[in-house]
Amino acid sequence: MTIWINEQLDPLGIIYACIACDSETEAQACHVSFQENLTADQKADGWVARLRTVESWDDVPVNALKLS
Repeated sequence: MTIWINEQLDPLGIIYACIACDSETEAQACHVSFQENLTADQKADGWVARLRTVESWDDVPVNALKLS
């Protein structure tokens, strides 16, 4: 099973927002939204939107909103 994780990280690498789901289509749409919601100032300061995968729900960050 592949689980898709969307994260918004601040310049220090701290997760600000995190959503996990098992649908690639939903994950891609969420990733676009996360990127679009970052302001130009946030991007200049080092904020990033990251999309990654894991193989188990046990590997999803504890603070994630989990959608299945």
